[in-house]
Amino acid sequence: MSITAEPTFTVVGQQASPEELAAVRERLAPALEILRAGVVERDAARELPREGVAALAAAGFAALRVPREFGGAGLSLTQLFAVLTEVAAADPNAAQALRGHLAFVEDRLVSSPGPERDAWFARFVAGELAGNAWTDAAISKQGLTSTRLSRKGGDWVLDGTKYYSTGSIFAQWIDVYADSPEHGEDVIALVRTDDPGVELSDDWTGFGQRTTGTGTTVFTQAAVLDAHVVPGSERFGYQTAFYQQVLLATLAGIARNAADDAAAALKARARGYSHGAASGPAGDPQLLQVVGELDATAFAAAAVVDAVSAALEGAAAAAEARWVGGGPTAEADQAAERASARGQVVLSASVPAAATRLFDALGASGTSVTAGLDRHWRNARTAATHNPWVYKARILGDKLVNDADAPLLWSVGSAG
Repeated sequence: MSITAEPTFTVVGQQASPEELAAVRERLAPALEILRAGVVERDAARELPREGVAALAAAGFAALRVPREFGGAGLSLTQLFAVLTEVAAADPNAAQALRGHLAFVEDRLVSSPGPERDAWFARFVAGELAGNAWTDAAISKQGLTSTRLSRKGGDWVLDGTKYYSTGSIFAQWIDVYADSPEHGEDVIALVRTDDPGVELSDDWTGFGQRTTGTGTTVFTQAAVLDAHVVPGSERFGYQTAFYQQVLLATLAGIARNAADDAAAALKARARGYSHGAASGPAGDPQLLQVVGELDATAFAAAAVVDAVSAALEGAAAAAEARWVGGGPTAEADQAAERASARGQVVLSASVPAAATRLFDALGASGTSVTAGLDRHWRNARTAATHNPWVYKARILGDKLVNDADAPLLWSVGSAG
């Protein structure tokens, strides 16, 4: 969708030069090494990657999308998700843990320009991260939330319990979805994690993505400033596609790491089978084929991420244009949603399959818990379980057959 008016400000239509992008990668490289170094041990012990995430924030990750004139790196969405794929290749848990932060930054990028938006840019540049708390822990009706923003004296306070608070345990802020009767609609409330009314728990028990900090958050009269309450209707329209794209980049990183780990393990193997196709495993064409298939899957996954990023770029440009008389954003939001759905359908099948296929290149020793190669399948299967792909496939089919639009928002809860 094209922008119909020339904006007086531009925070979306940006792209770092090759030299600037290389500098970003160089700054982040030590943090990626920290994440990569202990990933197997952290997975086994369910130890959160606190040091690595903090190192990423200190190296400027929090402000990758913030424009250069505000002190950020000024990356395009395509560049951002290419970098996030690299983070996921080092530790997919860290990549998914940053999901809420990246979405909140994107929301601020396309929000109304002014001092409040600029204040958030400054926080991101300073390395502050935002977590996520949107899903109610208690079973509630679809489309409703039991988390409530209300007045106490002259101040706003937040009460409720959220699950799937991905990344909040690493962050300084939490992006919370809440009911607000006084606003007449649901709102987004921004809460400090160090507020005495906020209790964060690392109680996620999934067999994969074990260290994303995806646990429970309890809010008890947590303080919220007036400036930190945003009507839900103002949230950026392509958010579901954006959230899904973080998972696609996570899956692409898993695919790349699985291919690299399989190649390293095959190269290091000394023992082979008498009925193999070569004297040694590293020269066996059948085993080399398996590694090649994994490499091809990783290549395809990265290409999918790039394609979805391109659709998101269009939605972001349309969202920003509304502040300068641009046209409707619905068409661009729909295009982004369909692109992310297509990517989800493909990668939800191909990446877990590749993470299983890697064992065909190895002997029984490849299943050793000390090697931790099973984490690739567990992580991929868990990441692919979010927002079930079967529904996305149906939605895509409904568009082709019946020209039906995709839902841009959905909720989890009881239908009764």
